[in-house]
Amino acid sequence: MAKMWAGRTSGVTDSIADDFNSSLRFDHRMYRQDITGSMAHAAMLGEQGIISRQEADRLIGGLEGILRDLDSGALDFDPSCEDIHMFVEQVLTERLGDVGKKLHTARSRNDQVALDIRLYLRQEIDEISALTRELLKTVVDKAEEYKDAIMPGYTHLQRAQPVTFGHYLMAYAMMLQRDLGRLADCRRRMNLSPIGCCALAGTTYPTDREMEAAALGFDGVCLNSMDGVSDRDFALELLSALSVEMMHLSRFSEEIILWCSWEFGFVELSDAFTTGSSIMPQKKNADMAELVRGKTGRVYGELMALLTTMKGLPLAYNKDMQEDKEGLFDGCDTVKMCLRVFTGMVATLRARRENMLAAAQKGFINATDLADYLVGKGLPFRSAYKISGELVAWCIAHGQVLETLPLEVYREHCELFDEGLYEAIDLRRCVALRTSQGGTSVSSVEAQIASMRQFLNE
Repeated sequence: MAKMWAGRTSGVTDSIADDFNSSLRFDHRMYRQDITGSMAHAAMLGEQGIISRQEADRLIGGLEGILRDLDSGALDFDPSCEDIHMFVEQVLTERLGDVGKKLHTARSRNDQVALDIRLYLRQEIDEISALTRELLKTVVDKAEEYKDAIMPGYTHLQRAQPVTFGHYLMAYAMMLQRDLGRLADCRRRMNLSPIGCCALAGTTYPTDREMEAAALGFDGVCLNSMDGVSDRDFALELLSALSVEMMHLSRFSEEIILWCSWEFGFVELSDAFTTGSSIMPQKKNADMAELVRGKTGRVYGELMALLTTMKGLPLAYNKDMQEDKEGLFDGCDTVKMCLRVFTGMVATLRARRENMLAAAQKGFINATDLADYLVGKGLPFRSAYKISGELVAWCIAHGQVLETLPLEVYREHCELFDEGLYEAIDLRRCVALRTSQGGTSVSSVEAQIASMRQFLNE
């Protein structure tokens, strides 16, 4: 069957070329956006007198009928159609006759697909943002529950200083908040209408691009027609934002996987978000966290693929740009799936306070507080640091910890030590005194939680 673009050529292509060229198998998911955009376009054509109002009304009515039939399943996609745009126009022409052929006046598939993608991704951003907010709320709730649970904080994956589990969780809350900001920024820059740019040079028809843009909820129009049809920065920016968000989920996953191990034993995941082994009956695997960690690379790959596709393209539209959709669709689908499972996993996670505290009591994570104690006695910090380090080395050599080391040993290293040192290095006091803004004390964590709840309520 000859294509709608037949004329310069016969419009008859080899079946292999047909299949290679077709995008309907994946761009059909944009049918609502395509039809919505076409209805706004028909209304503009009628308003401007480019077609009659009666023709515009018939086009809009025909498009509404196609949308209803696709939604209900009464109409199936025709795999012989090249893309979603041609499918909708073909069905419309079959139903309305020559009137249907007027829909494509003053536009091109170049600006039509650019419009559809923006409309589609705008909705995806709203869904991903809502899911991210739900995860953020879940993390904040969990931080509230464990705001006083003492655990070791790490640098270089070595025990460093005592923190609370609530403080630890709020670090991830901050990452998710930034993810929401990136999504909002991306949506704002994306929300300009390319329709009316046509193939690349605009049109001779007296169109009203602002009317179409307003009808479709855009903040304005793309001001250069060549840029309007060839720009995919918004797609790259979204995949970049999604990659950063997946990186955050992957880091969180890595922590959960470690914390679930027998070696850490800090948290236990609900059976609903773990799996077992087919051969080892004792196993309880954090497979959901591992899958999120694994799928992060998938989203990264989609960003790199589109960057590579776009890097050598001359203006304006090129068929290469058809390759934008599958990666975009899969990236959005993957992130939404990961956010849903992650929220459930975190909501049902249980911290093992006793194991966290026991780990914090080992590893000399109060050594800095010991040095600070000497600073309070008038010793320069660097000298206090050296004495504290020597005492840690002594403890390691003699199988002791700072809390149990006799006072006389302390005084052998520095005469400034007295009985007050034991209170100074008590883990609970070490945490409680870290009241600096953003610190790990309960009061500081409560302030972080309050700030985040205010953000969520705005």
